[in-house]
Amino acid sequence: MTRSVAIGGLGAIGFDLARALDRGVEGLRLVAVASRDPVRAAERVAGFAHRPEVVPLAGLAAADIVVEAAPAAVFEAIAGPAIAAGRIFVPSSVGALLPRIHLVEQARASGARIVVPTGALLGLDAVRACAEGVVESVSIETRKPPGGLAGAPYLARNGIDVAAITTPTLVFEGNALDAAAGFPANVNVAAALALAGIGPLRTTVRIWADPGVTRNIHTIRVEAEAARLTMTVENVPSEANPRTGRLTPLSVLACLRGLVATLKVGS
Repeated sequence: MTRSVAIGGLGAIGFDLARALDRGVEGLRLVAVASRDPVRAAERVAGFAHRPEVVPLAGLAAADIVVEAAPAAVFEAIAGPAIAAGRIFVPSSVGALLPRIHLVEQARASGARIVVPTGALLGLDAVRACAEGVVESVSIETRKPPGGLAGAPYLARNGIDVAAITTPTLVFEGNALDAAAGFPANVNVAAALALAGIGPLRTTVRIWADPGVTRNIHTIRVEAEAARLTMTVENVPSEANPRTGRLTPLSVLACLRGLVATLKVGS
């Protein structure tokens, strides 16, 4: 059985994913894309072997699987129709899901599924396993080149100019819910960790602007009854969008493969 896929957003994540699907993934077929610039979107997919239809955001819900890879501002415009139609919804902007947990209840009512990719993290299976027992604490420390944090609402509200930062600077410390609101394009990793573990209010997030690094570095620490976990991943930033990593579209692709695979490794 082949499942149809639609992608909302053709930026650094969505376009790479669309190209990979067009090259061919057993059990999956790209049928539609949506973008804030439909003309540009049509131009970008014109050379595809199996050109998808360019549709409005709400039109994505006609597919079996709807992938969100767009700015967080249009998250619900993609998620809402997909969930109402009972589709499988795969969000890239996981941080935008945290303040919209009502979508989970809507999915339960409609029969939809919300499947969160691992994204730029590692060890989420282990975190989920730990969360079946007693967990004392979960934290994530993120270090990014200052330019990778530019434009974050939290920085604007607090008058922090990352372009002027010349030494490693802690620009945020708080819980995952507040981090998602303040850095909607930067903390999808923290949101995924919070959902896998002990929730957004108990998950501690520290964000550093560090001119000495060239990669997006995430360090996770978990203290649990079953295990102590310390994990670090260094992701290469996307050339098209330094706020995200090159690993992210690959993670979404792996997630989609898992939805149709005969053999699936990991929970």
